[in-house]
Amino acid sequence: MTVREALAEAEQRLAAAGVETPRVDAEWLVAHLLGTTRSGLAGRLGDEVPAGAAGAGVSPLGAAGSAGSASGNALEPLLARREAREPLAYVLGEWGFRRLTLKTDARALVPRPETETLVERTLAVAEGIERPRILDVGVGSGAIALALKDERPDAQVTGIDVSADALALARENAERLGLEVELRQGDGAEAAAEGWDVVVANPPYVESLDDVQPELRWEPEIALAGSGEHERLARAAKASFVVLEVGDGQAQEVADLLERLGCAGVAITADLTGRDRVVEGRLP
Repeated sequence: MTVREALAEAEQRLAAAGVETPRVDAEWLVAHLLGTTRSGLAGRLGDEVPAGAAGAGVSPLGAAGSAGSASGNALEPLLARREAREPLAYVLGEWGFRRLTLKTDARALVPRPETETLVERTLAVAEGIERPRILDVGVGSGAIALALKDERPDAQVTGIDVSADALALARENAERLGLEVELRQGDGAEAAAEGWDVVVANPPYVESLDDVQPELRWEPEIALAGSGEHERLARAAKASFVVLEVGDGQAQEVADLLERLGCAGVAITADLTGRDRVVEGRLP
């Protein structure tokens, strides 16, 4: 099977599975398999896709394979996982976030483009502070904490999480990237009360997983579902600034909360899609 044929079949199968961006995901999967980039596929459309392991003639989904289908080559296990709506970042095992490439798996949330806005605003509020002490509550894979350390090397960055599994993944990413951050297990609000220059968080804010897209069901529920964490964290924080990611339609409510707590300079920032995503304020 050629790369051109593999892309066509993968796109068709992913579309049938309900994946929102079947062509893009197909390109990611095939590029990953070939060790190239999506743009690099253009010059390799006539190449053969690597063969799968012995016995790969039957796909994990139970369909009999043939020489002309993806189930007979190394693409099949990746494609089957994505067909099952496992997040693309988990299937690939790594994902880009700002200037970093992070290891990704089901121990922590997938790093998302909208969260890059959270990093951007944290860097902005810390700009005038020498060697800022920054706490990342709910560190997960380490995306926020490591991006902050990467782009602000003098910062003293600490990440905290209740999940030992997430912390293990964050440590693996820190070691791979050679970035020194403190990682510890515990309650974020309690840690926020210790005193910091900036407290940053992407807390759980999905009220229910009943109607969410299937990909979210693969991610750790403890990091996704919850309510009231913005208020709990903001009330506990002893810091110069607090910077919080919010869900769709929550920005004004969180901004009003910060103003009631006496915060100055409360501001809402939209992400790249135009959705209000980050709320910040200077604590009294």
